[in-house]
Amino acid sequence: RIEKVARYREPVLITGESGVGKEGIGQAIYLLGDPPGAPFVSVNCPQFQEDNLTVSELFGHVKGSFTGAHADRRGAFEEADGGVIFLDEIGDLLPAAQAMLLRVLASGELRPLGATRTRQVRVRVISATNKPLNQLAMSREFRYDLFFRLRHFHIQVPPLRARGDDWRLLVDYCLWRLAQKYGVRKQFSA
Repeated sequence: RIEKVARYREPVLITGESGVGKEGIGQAIYLLGDPPGAPFVSVNCPQFQEDNLTVSELFGHVKGSFTGAHADRRGAFEEADGGVIFLDEIGDLLPAAQAMLLRVLASGELRPLGATRTRQVRVRVISATNKPLNQLAMSREFRYDLFFRLRHFHIQVPPLRARGDDWRLLVDYCLWRLAQKYGVRKQFSA
């Protein structure tokens, strides 16, 4: 499914419990679908709990747009132009940023905080959450129109306990990484 989704530049919503590897799946989609050297910018949405700070982080700002804005600043979307932006824990995105994100998804345009002109960006949006975004949208705690646009493709990641022998692949990968990093060969007994 990751390989199929990677072929298209449409938004992807990755859902699953904390710790299932949602960002790893986002990076896999990026590596399989974007040209080498294209940017991958990851943003932790709950990190910012103030509208101006969230909007500035995502979309940038112009000098003087708020107290402390001493210079123009590019946001994460401009940094990701031509590549991918990964919005981790999208369910915690503040309402003002949700409205602006909807516009970027719809038109590819963004307006930095305090700017008078829009800017065009070409960014693939991959978002992730462990929250029931559909329920949040139905209860109007998250914009339903944004939820609809974010889930053009939806990947539900089951927890490791529900994935059969996948743990063996992860163990082999971890051992390979140890060998690469420290030059040691280890293995687990049965």
